Amino acid sequence: MNEQTQTTQTTAKSTHSAQSLVTIALMAAVLCVSAYISIPLPNGSHITALNFIVMLVALVFSIRESFLINLIWFLLGLLGLPVLIGGASGIGYVLGPWGGYSIAFRIVAALVPLICTRRYNRVLYTIIAILSAAFVDLFGSIWMMVVSDIALVPALVAGFLPFIVLDVVKAVIAAQIVPQIRKIVR
Repeated sequence: MNEQTQTTQTTAKSTHSAQSLVTIALMAAVLCVSAYISIPLPNGSHITALNFIVMLVALVFSIRESFLINLIWFLLGLLGLPVLIGGASGIGYVLGPWGGYSIAFRIVAALVPLICTRRYNRVLYTIIAILSAAFVDLFGSIWMMVVSDIALVPALVAGFLPFIVLDVVKAVIAAQIVPQIRKIVR
């Protein structure tokens, strides 16, 4: 292999890595901003665009990229930047009654790319998105139950019922636009 060919291949790898890093950073920023697209509810919670973006990232990107995008967002929130649900931040929020949703997002960011094949299948992606939305809301409710020391039914009334319908709608929409988003980010 001559020196010019080796330099061209190294440059191509560097460009791809740089492009991937920029995409990850931009999507982490979108994830941060999506926390502010929210409707506050009387019980102190928020209906946000965050779970829509988490789901979209998990469906569109590889496990490595999805994990990193979500990790950057989560660490920024832990460090005190107001990027968690409703603009919350800090370890106190994550360990509090509403923190289970942020933790569930981390699980979804890791598991959904493992389950979804890289080849898009609308039915499979939609089912996985719906199940993931239900998982996030259920995990958040159980977290609330444990942290707040309340019974399961009140936890579900506060942490599952107000969100599940819109979260399923957002999940279905995310699953439908995967091919278009992949074209944009690739």
